[in-house]
Amino acid sequence: MAEFARQSRWGLGSDPLGLRAARGWLVALGAALVLLGLCASANLFLATVATTYYVGAMMLVGGVFQILHAFGTRKWGSAGLWLLSGVLYLLAGFAVFSDPLFAAAVLTLFLAVSLGFSGLLRLWVAIGAGVAGRGWMVVSGIASIAAAVIIGLEWPVNTLWILGLILAVDLIFQGVALLAVGLSVKTPRGI
Repeated sequence: MAEFARQSRWGLGSDPLGLRAARGWLVALGAALVLLGLCASANLFLATVATTYYVGAMMLVGGVFQILHAFGTRKWGSAGLWLLSGVLYLLAGFAVFSDPLFAAAVLTLFLAVSLGFSGLLRLWVAIGAGVAGRGWMVVSGIASIAAAVIIGLEWPVNTLWILGLILAVDLIFQGVALLAVGLSVKTPRGI
């Protein structure tokens, strides 16, 4: 009976995700991410270059996997497309490493365009949806459009710091969230 009382209405225990056992790791990871975010915010240019190199490295890895997949494909038409796609990814990855500042400018422009379209789409959905709470979606859409306009108006000058700023803010927010979760989890008795 006591075991039944400890279970939630879905039949899960009081710690279904195992957060109690991971409490220390959550706090440590949260603190590390906050520290990394603060380091990134101290030198936004370096953080922008690191972000650009990360994207370039992922393009190189993706290109290699696509080329390997092309050789495993049985039909020449699809193999040729996979091979072409992999080669293009490799070329783009090498281009990022050969001129990271130009790549940062392209990524920043892509970010502004993506934010703008995302904001417009959220506004369109919010206006068309007759659900409660759509005001938050309108606010979110307007915020994305505003961010897109701000980034776009300062482009290409802001390419030296905007990606680093976004990385720093993301790391800090993730770290704070993990710290909050880790510190809110109660340790099991006897530990």
